[in-house]
Amino acid sequence: MSSVTVRVPAKVNVQLSVGPLREDGYHDLVNVFHAVSIFDEVVAKESEGMTVSVVGEWADQVPVDDGNLAIQAARALAKHAGRTYGAELVIHKAIPVAGGMAGGSADAAGALVACNELWGLGLPLEDLMEIAGDLGSDVPFSLLGGTAVGTGRGEQLSQLPTGGLFHWVFAVAEGGLSTAKVYAECDRLRAETGADVPWPELDEALLAALRAGDAPALGARLANDLQLAALTLRPDLAGTLDEGRRHGALGALVSGSGPTCAFLATDADHARDLASTLSQFAGCTTAVPAHGPVPGAALL
Repeated sequence: MSSVTVRVPAKVNVQLSVGPLREDGYHDLVNVFHAVSIFDEVVAKESEGMTVSVVGEWADQVPVDDGNLAIQAARALAKHAGRTYGAELVIHKAIPVAGGMAGGSADAAGALVACNELWGLGLPLEDLMEIAGDLGSDVPFSLLGGTAVGTGRGEQLSQLPTGGLFHWVFAVAEGGLSTAKVYAECDRLRAETGADVPWPELDEALLAALRAGDAPALGARLANDLQLAALTLRPDLAGTLDEGRRHGALGALVSGSGPTCAFLATDADHARDLASTLSQFAGCTTAVPAHGPVPGAALL
């Protein structure tokens, strides 16, 4: 096989509860991931060396050196297999970069699946999930897809039942936000208050809304403990959230560490209309309708 293509989705966190800062610098999380129909494609081609290139709307914002998570994933897979392999990775980018939608993690997951196939390793999903967990907290979910709750750093996953499709709009802001900076700002804001940070807990009402496919109930329970920090660093995002609410969004929140904002729509028609409206808003570079849940990384 000389070339393999894998499609991998973006995600939105419908609940992101962040516990106290741990001694190792991480936080315990309760993180309800939801995979949505905005996809990157990762192509792996036979090569003697290991290279990565990026094409698409966000290509100029993605590193093409060892800082790229996809090439890190390919190397980690080769190391796991105990052999020296090469691959030419080409990422077709559609997921916003540094937008809180796990685009880099998606590309890493795509590289794992593509190279596993290209090199004929035949490793099961469980092995790929283990490698993924060492690469980053969001990478295992990008392999799994659907809807799932992540605990620990977010990498310990359990799939959740979801009753039907939910319709979303993602409003992309200019520029990105560093996940590390948003977590640091969250810690700073919490330290200012001096209050104890509670242990994160799963929202049972949110789970019930997902099971029932109840969009209004889910919209009412969307929650992100990083949102205040993201809004502190990027105050303009508050206007985007308000604009979506004014046009009928059932729920609105910053996606992950931001700066992309996510809006839950009533149905597919409302999502298209809302995306059109938000695309004209001064705070957005573009707005994209999508639906979820969708499967994780998959061979094409």
